[in-house]
Amino acid sequence: MRILLAEDDASIAEGICASLRQGGHAVDRVAAGNLADAALHDHDYDLLVLDLGLPALDGSEVLQRLRNRGSGIPVLVVTARDGLPERIRVLDLGADDYLVKPFALTEFEARVRALLRRVGSQGKPELVIGRLRLDLPGHRAWIDQAPLELTAREFGLLEALALRPERVTSRAQLIEALCDWDQELTDNGLDIAIHRLRRKLDGSGTGVRTIRGLGYLLEEASVSARDPG
Repeated sequence: MRILLAEDDASIAEGICASLRQGGHAVDRVAAGNLADAALHDHDYDLLVLDLGLPALDGSEVLQRLRNRGSGIPVLVVTARDGLPERIRVLDLGADDYLVKPFALTEFEARVRALLRRVGSQGKPELVIGRLRLDLPGHRAWIDQAPLELTAREFGLLEALALRPERVTSRAQLIEALCDWDQELTDNGLDIAIHRLRRKLDGSGTGVRTIRGLGYLLEEASVSARDPG
C-alpha cells in the first residue's frame, strides 16, 4: 500500500520510512505541512502518517483540509503533543489514531496494520479470490493452504490488483502503487514483476489478464495466468 509520511524530524522519519518499506509499503515523505497538503491533492494514498508540529502549515490544518475535501483515508497522528485536550481536538478533526512520541516502532507498526486492515480489506481480515487468499496488513498470501512466496514488490502488485476486483487497473495506477518518490519503477520493472507474479499464480485458478490498451485484471481463470501479454 502507498503511505504518505508528513514528518519534519529527519531521524524519526528515517526510522518510520525504513519500518514501512520493510513491511512492503511504498512511502512518500514530506517535511512541511504545505507539501503534505499538495501531495494529498495530487496522489492517492492508503494511509497518512501525520506529525502535528510541521512547518509552513500545522498538521491539524492539513488534517482539517483533508477531511473538508471529503477524503476518508485513515490518518495516524504521531506527535509530541500529549495533552488530553489536544488528543480530543485532533480526533474530533478526523484523525483515526493518535500516537505520542517517543514511541516503540513495534507499537507504530501494529497501529498501521490495524488501520490498513480496516481500509484495505473493507473491514474484513482477508481478501479471498477463488483459491487465492490474501492477508493485506500481514503481507501474506496462500493458494489453498500453501503459502505463496512473494517479494514485497510482487505482493504489492497482487494487492493493487486484488483491491480492484473485476476492474481494470492501468499501468500508471500499478506503477504509482508500487513506487515511491525515492525509488521510481520503470515500465520494464513493472513488466518483470507482472511476469514473475503470473508464474507464481500459475495453476491456482487465478491469474493476471492483460486488457489490451487499458491495463490488467485479476480474475478467476486459469488461462489468465498463462496470458503472455
